[in-house]
Amino acid sequence: MAQIIKRKDTPEDTKVSIEVGDGAAIPSKKDAGLFTAWRVAFFGAIAIMSYLAIFKKDPYLDIMKFVPDGILVTFEVTIFSIILAFFIGLFTGLGRISKNRLINGAASLYVEVIRGIPLLVQLFYIYYALGRVIQMPPLPSAVLAMGICYGAYMGEIFRAGIQSIPKGQTEAARSLGMTHAQSMYHVILPQAFKTILPPVGNEFVALLKDSSLVSILAVADLLRRGREYASESFTYFETFTVVALVYLIITLFLSKLISIMEEKISAG
Repeated sequence: MAQIIKRKDTPEDTKVSIEVGDGAAIPSKKDAGLFTAWRVAFFGAIAIMSYLAIFKKDPYLDIMKFVPDGILVTFEVTIFSIILAFFIGLFTGLGRISKNRLINGAASLYVEVIRGIPLLVQLFYIYYALGRVIQMPPLPSAVLAMGICYGAYMGEIFRAGIQSIPKGQTEAARSLGMTHAQSMYHVILPQAFKTILPPVGNEFVALLKDSSLVSILAVADLLRRGREYASESFTYFETFTVVALVYLIITLFLSKLISIMEEKISAG
């Protein structure tokens, strides 16, 4: 989850921003060390997977044939969760900058409460605790829990993105006769989206990694499928080696896509 820490105590009143996230490090050609490490990790993981599939077919090839449907479920959970989190984050971010004290307070309370409860606890709470009132299947419960959790962090991303747009943009829109809602919809949000796309992409990668937690709800994701195979064959080392490599390849691939997206946005 991305956080921005700012310092204003320097003599020149210089702002220092430190970004901390749970997602994969985004490789950039400007950071030669990180870019080289990304290439070594990504192509190294692919090479290891290929070696195991060709020269260690038993049991590695069997494991690789067993887990692909779990990869599809992992992406299904991740995509639906990030879409839900995106819309929750949008309304939360707008609420956080609202001048209405009730709306602002409700959005701020949601952010503080959700960010203060671990995702694993939220998964248990929605599936088991709320299940006594409204029983939902494991997959919708997982998507709802992850969407609500990441929606709080996305809300802060939206808030920061909207506030990064100069106030002159709003004043110019209002001078043209637009209402506050119209200026937000037609002027501010389109510009803010360009700013928030990279951190949203990083949250997508972080959410994909955290989707492994849904296996506790009997959702047949990548980790769950790996656990099923390992419990039947007792090849725990081999199975979780494959699972780890698959997660690594996916997250590194997505982090590279985010890096390319950032470069295009910066160039534009």
